[in-house]
Amino acid sequence: MFEGSRVVVVVPARDEAAHVAGVVATMPAFVDSIVLVDDGSTDGTATVARRTADPRLTVLRREESRGVGAAIVAGYRHALAQGGGPYDVFAVMAGDGQMDPSDLPRLVAPVARGEADYAKGNRLAWPGVKALMPRARRLGVQAFSRATSWAVGVAIRDSQCGYTALSRRACEGLDLDGLWPGFGYPNDLLGQLVARGARVVETPVRPIYAGEVSHLRLWHVPTIAALVVRARLRVRRRVSPPRAE
Repeated sequence: MFEGSRVVVVVPARDEAAHVAGVVATMPAFVDSIVLVDDGSTDGTATVARRTADPRLTVLRREESRGVGAAIVAGYRHALAQGGGPYDVFAVMAGDGQMDPSDLPRLVAPVARGEADYAKGNRLAWPGVKALMPRARRLGVQAFSRATSWAVGVAIRDSQCGYTALSRRACEGLDLDGLWPGFGYPNDLLGQLVARGARVVETPVRPIYAGEVSHLRLWHVPTIAALVVRARLRVRRRVSPPRAE
């Protein structure tokens, strides 16, 4: 529990056998439940996770990969089914070890306290980020963030960061079936949240790069761009005044 709110951490993972045990082992004590979603791994990710014997851990195994967004949605559905209060927190921490567990309290706090519906990690706000984050990734994040900010009408500095915390109440209001299942999921989710009037905040998180391989490829860029446009249309429909009869 965190200040009276139940905390569930969803861990999407695909071929992360080398990292997933460390992610589970370093999960903060205040986390009530860990839901690891193995998205079609072929390296024994689910088996390695189960060997940690953490009593908080549930492993959901998909034989075929459906994408990181679909894995997170599966974790959200499991968290919703567990029951709880409106300010319970559903956090997301990837299975690749690139998210510092010591940052989790800062992400969870505004949601658990009812100050925000969705908290996003902001790697670019971390001191010394230029020395920690590869330049190409940093420039890509900045470009997508500017486009996403334009689309949703809310200033977002790190739209692609997957380290997040969502309130149960906000999750219950989402169209989970309609969320994009693959890369571009963060942009699509932001569009849904802002269109529903959710309060979004960002908090600094430490970027970690220690040889992990990014699954983002050049061919994902057009898809993300299309999802940014979809987010723009969603938000415009919400804020546009009704037409005169």
